[in-house]
Amino acid sequence: MMTRRNFLKQGSVATGALLIGTHRAWAGANDRVRLAVVGIHGMGQSHIAAYNALPNVEVAALCDVDENLFPEVIAKHFTKKNRPAPKTYTDIRKMVEDKEIDGFSVVTPNHWHTLAAIYGIQAGKHVSVEKPCCHNFYEGRKLVEASKTYRVLVQDGAEQRSNPCSQTMAQFLQDGGLGEVYMAKGLCYKWRKTIGHFEDEPVPKGVHYDLWQGPAPARPFNKNRFHYEWHWNWDYGNGDMGNQGVHEMDIARWGLGVKLPTKISAMGGHVMFNDDQQTPNVLMAMYEFPNPDGGGDKKKILQFEARHWVSNSEDGMWMKKAGADGYMATSAGNTCGNLFFGSKGYMAKSVSEWRTFMGEKREAGPTGKGAGNHYEVFVNAIREPKPEEFNKSIQEGFYSCALIHLGNISYRLGRSLEFDPATMTFKNDKEANAMLTREYRAPFVVPEKV
Repeated sequence: MMTRRNFLKQGSVATGALLIGTHRAWAGANDRVRLAVVGIHGMGQSHIAAYNALPNVEVAALCDVDENLFPEVIAKHFTKKNRPAPKTYTDIRKMVEDKEIDGFSVVTPNHWHTLAAIYGIQAGKHVSVEKPCCHNFYEGRKLVEASKTYRVLVQDGAEQRSNPCSQTMAQFLQDGGLGEVYMAKGLCYKWRKTIGHFEDEPVPKGVHYDLWQGPAPARPFNKNRFHYEWHWNWDYGNGDMGNQGVHEMDIARWGLGVKLPTKISAMGGHVMFNDDQQTPNVLMAMYEFPNPDGGGDKKKILQFEARHWVSNSEDGMWMKKAGADGYMATSAGNTCGNLFFGSKGYMAKSVSEWRTFMGEKREAGPTGKGAGNHYEVFVNAIREPKPEEFNKSIQEGFYSCALIHLGNISYRLGRSLEFDPATMTFKNDKEANAMLTREYRAPFVVPEKV
């Protein structure tokens, strides 16, 4: 097993002649897959539970910078269920050198996603990286490059890509079921209360705060820059468009059949609350894409909207199921999903179901449904790895995350922007182009050459 350091030393980056997997030769579908989960405070426990539910899979290690989390998580998911306790790490750089680990999930705050994934990729580990796969546009490009250089699997965290519902949705639209699909909309209406205000304080015992900050600027410890609330701070998160909205953005882009936009305009604000949140809780982002085969102006439009408080449900599909599915339209008043508009009708889509309404009378049309298992897809792929095919996942993930970052740049600059998909830069706009990346805090630097 090569360490990341030896891997680079032997010139593997230049040749691309890399091994699939880690120390073991894969004997077949019955071989045991040993995984790790990096980041176990929130969503990381969903990864643990999902992997534990799969046959012949062992969660062999946990990694988190907050040592206080280990006892409760290990008891809950392992020892109380008669499972062997996993190894624990606080530094991912040590974890990726563990020869017994075949792959791992990155479930850290957003500012660590790409760097953690690249550490693992360069160490020969298969990696599933939570959404958004990158904290900025530059990181997404580097992650895609790494997935093409090293012969390991890299899965993007857009879980709906594994659902039959989404797959049949995309096929229906691509086959012309709605005619010319000229507009898609992503909805992210989630009740979110104020995060309040907290003063800076000493780092809690057991928290490796320098590791937690990683590539971000060094700042004092604050509860509103730590567990979960980091989402609303630009140093670590991307607001709700990069949190919940990344799912709806991905589906909108997929159904619309587009990659990168030529025009972006976003506006909104952080309203109602005088608290520590930096990101907007109301946001409307618009994207324009070329559509050579379309009519009229030959363009497609993608809309994304986040609302944090009082809202309608946009379509009867969600109102009918309010509180029933616990995700698309809950008793708390949340609505998260997609709408597609075409020349023949429109479609409403939730996580596990889509419906169409055809013609001027909006008559019920074709439907589809079905949920998959994103974690099982990753594990099955490890047993028979085909990186060239599987890693299209991370390429698509980058395109969807790119929309988030471009929209946030437009919002933060307070103006519309023109983008060149060929060069992946803004046109004649140094200020905007500077925001495609960030200054990294050594030694936690996303490398230019991967």
